[in-house]
Amino acid sequence: MRLHDLVPAPGSNKRRKIVGRGVGSGHGKTSTRGHKGQRARSGGKKGLGLFEGGQQPIYRRLPKRGFTNIHKERFAPVNIAKIAGFADVTEFTHEVFVKLGLAGKNEKIKVLGTGEISRAVNVTAHTFSESATRKITAAGGKVTATAVEPGK
Repeated sequence: MRLHDLVPAPGSNKRRKIVGRGVGSGHGKTSTRGHKGQRARSGGKKGLGLFEGGQQPIYRRLPKRGFTNIHKERFAPVNIAKIAGFADVTEFTHEVFVKLGLAGKNEKIKVLGTGEISRAVNVTAHTFSESATRKITAAGGKVTATAVEPGK
């Protein structure tokens, strides 16, 4: 067997449909759109899920309740256990959290009290839980809450 002997399996390569090239092409005149109706017209393509052929569209079948508060402040949670895991770092700022992969560049940070810490660290974040503040200060560290917007 040589390279020039290789052929695709019969029926695996379909010819591309070329429409609107005259009646001799087999896809001429109406260009496979049929006669009249919504789908035959230009711009008659409806969005995905909007046209279900007489069936009630899914967006009308599903219940709609509640709302999403667009002004809600979202924080990247960082536990004390994660901070304690970086033994070589003593100063934690927003840039350090981003560099270590604990928060995104544009995320606000909230330090939570899960875990234990036994060394003094200085932590600057947007907000702290009470237990986190208590554990960091008990270990001899310093807590600084900042109001600076992330990514600025």
